[in-house]
Amino acid sequence: MRALIVGNSDGIGLALTHRLLAEGWRVTGLSRRAAPVGEPVVVDVTSAGFPEALAEVGAVDLCVYAAGAGELLNGDDFAAQTRAIEVNLLGAARTVEAVLPGMLAAGRGHVIGLSSLADAMISADAPGYAASKAGLTSYLLGLDAALRPRGVAVTAVRFGFVDTKMAKSPVTPFKISPERAVDVLMRCVRTRPAVVSYPRRMAAVTGTLGPLLRTAARLRRSR
Repeated sequence: MRALIVGNSDGIGLALTHRLLAEGWRVTGLSRRAAPVGEPVVVDVTSAGFPEALAEVGAVDLCVYAAGAGELLNGDDFAAQTRAIEVNLLGAARTVEAVLPGMLAAGRGHVIGLSSLADAMISADAPGYAASKAGLTSYLLGLDAALRPRGVAVTAVRFGFVDTKMAKSPVTPFKISPERAVDVLMRCVRTRPAVVSYPRRMAAVTGTLGPLLRTAARLRRSR
């Protein structure tokens, strides 16, 4: 079995690479820096060469999009917010554009995208991150509805705080280790659900706060 992991030089992507290799998978990883294991390809998901690098990988049974970006809004500098959208949403879209035709031709395959429980919230601190994850979750769920009848499953995994470089908030409730996140992902590989939200306690909190925050934002705009 062959897997492609986009964003596997560290964090969840690297931990997942180790786990898949241990279970006998052949793993190709695309990242800005070379992963220390598997078959690494160095490429930025926002670069002009990214689609070509994806095409050279060829057919895969499993594709996991683990690349991510997210910076706090810094004054009037919005470039980092744009990059978050480019990496988290457009990079994922370009990845599935490349891998899905081969999966559909084979009548089987599985795409997993690492989204976030932040997709349910409006964030004044990191608007690009929250918006990109909201778009990613919506896109993945739409693809799953369209493609699962044709044999290809698409899963949106909505994590809370994971102990990686992406966890920049000074408060990180229910934070889990990358290895625990990989446990969740490996269950997804076996069961192929449409969506997983983890940890469940944090999912319940964000599910409650999300509508309230959206309402508050609308009220602020109407003033």
